[in-house]
Amino acid sequence: MRTPRNRRALVLVLAAVACLMMTLTAFAEGDGAAASSMYATFWALVPPVVAIVLALITKEAYSSLFIGILVGALFQCNFAPVATLDTMINDGFVAAIAGNAGIFLFLVLLGIIVALVNASGGSAAFGRWAEKNIKTRVGAMLATFVLGILIFIDDYFNCLTVGSVMRPVTDGHKISRPKLAYLIDATAAPVCMIAPVSSWAAAVSGVAADLDTGISGIELFIKAIPYNFYSLLTFVFIIALSVMKFDYGPMQLHERNAQQKGDLGALEGSNTEAENTKGRVVDLIIPVIILFVLCTVGMIYVGGFFGVDAWGGTENAGSFIGAFGNTDAFIGLPWGGLVSLALIVIYLVARRVLTFKEAMACVPKGFIAMVPPITILTMAVSLKSMTGMLGADVFVEGVMKGASQGLYSLLPAVIFIVACLLAFASGTSWGTFGILIPIVVAVFEPSSTLLTIGISACLAGAVCGDHCSPISDTTIMASAGAQCDHVTHVSTQLPYAITVAAVSFVTFIVAGFVQNALVCLVLGTVLIIGALFVLRSATANKA
Repeated sequence: MRTPRNRRALVLVLAAVACLMMTLTAFAEGDGAAASSMYATFWALVPPVVAIVLALITKEAYSSLFIGILVGALFQCNFAPVATLDTMINDGFVAAIAGNAGIFLFLVLLGIIVALVNASGGSAAFGRWAEKNIKTRVGAMLATFVLGILIFIDDYFNCLTVGSVMRPVTDGHKISRPKLAYLIDATAAPVCMIAPVSSWAAAVSGVAADLDTGISGIELFIKAIPYNFYSLLTFVFIIALSVMKFDYGPMQLHERNAQQKGDLGALEGSNTEAENTKGRVVDLIIPVIILFVLCTVGMIYVGGFFGVDAWGGTENAGSFIGAFGNTDAFIGLPWGGLVSLALIVIYLVARRVLTFKEAMACVPKGFIAMVPPITILTMAVSLKSMTGMLGADVFVEGVMKGASQGLYSLLPAVIFIVACLLAFASGTSWGTFGILIPIVVAVFEPSSTLLTIGISACLAGAVCGDHCSPISDTTIMASAGAQCDHVTHVSTQLPYAITVAAVSFVTFIVAGFVQNALVCLVLGTVLIIGALFVLRSATANKA
């Protein structure tokens, strides 16, 4: 086993090698902006793979992501040192901060609201209520799952809201923070990908809107829902795993520590807030309702539901679905979050559970709590930019078109695997289906069932890869929502996600020939439950 000292040494050695490469090539390549010799090749996927492997080995995200960004910039600039530094700063970090300023603001607003609810005693009061009414660990896990299913508007909002609401419940039943992070992550992107009214449905509809499919983008999305095996089987997996009361892989150790030693695996300092005895359950419920309602209003407002939208159009006035299809979550969520924050402060001060001074003291606390996820998200987006500049999408498109020539009925399964790998390496499900949906539409006949299955395979693979990837923004948000170490969350949930992915792959093979969603779902459910029985038996034998 690697010691922390060995891990740090490994990171330092890799960083030194990278710097040496820059030095050695300084005179050979110069600092020109020549096109990368690695564009649209397998090497385009190497930088995120380097970052992911290092993160899993060292259990440290920041340096791993930085080295991945450095490798990507070196490849992009043909190892020219000054151009590499310029690319990292301008096309990486600065572009990531500028392009994601809206979601960073929303994260800060959510952090402040969570700090307010904790300071008011609302979270503690909900924990006491849940201790009386949710009497088992199974009940706590299933309650977390149900809440995650109900908040289907947006994955960021889902992760942070479910985390802040359910932490007192899961802590009270000694459920580890990594397990809570998995439950959050497994019901964030998957539920958004099968909910017709969500930011994800809007994104898919937008990609498919101008393609020659014979139906609208939202209709294609809805037709694809029954075949989205990864999302649907993830729900089966969560319920079965909770009811069967066991864990496997790295999660087993964290759950054992939580139950036997009381070590929940929480981030340092996340449980130090003094309890306010004035708070009631309503002081949690009302802020959550305010946040949910106003974030939804913010999304449809930006999309033009109330008249002119953010881009000057008027065509979506009064159309809920149309407004969602036209919205921008990076504007709508901060809009709702800011108004919510003002109303929540007024409510809590009026309730006299907090003074105005105490409420304002929560502002820096909330900001500080969100610094780690904002930092990781900035670096993850920078790494995605490096991958994009290296032409990973062009490389994958070539692979897909080559595969389509001889594997027609097996193509949904191939699409699923390609989408998984691309989303895992790039950390973006939206980018993945944005690349693959036009290719899938070009491969299949517009009126065929295989087109629907192929689209579903693309969407399911995008969710799966996003779910597994350490550089995925949804994965980062789940860690933040559970206040759990990010790399620990990734390493503990990976075996669970891979189990569901393996079963989903089999169901997509069958779907290519059977073309019946119900038959494939029944088969997938049987395989999931069977796999869990085998894993429980193997785990018991090892114990």
